[in-house]
Amino acid sequence: MSSLNAGEKRLFERLFGMSTGYVLNFSDATFGEFFLDNADVDIHSERYKLSGGSKAKKLRAFWKVESDPLVGTVLFALLEHWEQINLPPSPDDSLLAGQCRGIANRLLAGGPSLVTLKENAIVFDARHLADQIRRMERSIETDPALAIGTAKEIIETCCKTILGERKKPFEGKPDIQVLTKAVLKELKLVPEGVPENAKGAKTIKVLLSNLATIVQGLAELRGLYGTGHGKDGRTKGLTPRHSKLAVGAATTLVNFLFDTHKENA
Repeated sequence: MSSLNAGEKRLFERLFGMSTGYVLNFSDATFGEFFLDNADVDIHSERYKLSGGSKAKKLRAFWKVESDPLVGTVLFALLEHWEQINLPPSPDDSLLAGQCRGIANRLLAGGPSLVTLKENAIVFDARHLADQIRRMERSIETDPALAIGTAKEIIETCCKTILGERKKPFEGKPDIQVLTKAVLKELKLVPEGVPENAKGAKTIKVLLSNLATIVQGLAELRGLYGTGHGKDGRTKGLTPRHSKLAVGAATTLVNFLFDTHKENA
């Protein structure tokens, strides 16, 4: 089941003209071909006839039963098709398409994880974090370097927010490894904090050590391909699948740190 909410669905319904039962300019045949080509899905199967057999109803059923990554993939392909048949788009349509593209980015980047991260930004009144989340969402497909750079920055913002909440703010400009190490220690998430006689102690210690490894990997990836550093003019950038990996890893880590901070406040 995808995490598309009712408001987000309405935006796509408007853009794709689904109120009449149609989806864009597809016939039944081309709609089936589109789904097979872009998602290896038989959209005309019984699985998607929950409410009826029109193209719009099948797409709504697809949104309901399939996962965020699969729904996001199809929505991006539909947005590309919409752009091809709506040149040039009106200003209002361009704005609506931009909103839809941001939603599709969220689904591709991990869906519920980004929703949780947005909720944490509200809980901690972290406006800068909210701005970073929006920037990261919008750039996953269009600017992987920016998405990777922002993923690393979000971890830094999370660490500074938690340390500030705990009255242990850092002065100066410590790097991401120093900040993360301080937060892990403050939250007692370091391997040394796990008693040897604890059940699964060895496994827990390995997982905790991997948290620091994720941070180091993101920092290195950002240095090589993300924004923030000048590079050789012949440098080849990464693709959206790499930015999704970086965003997914950063989002999972940040949510875990925020959840631990709230539980141990």
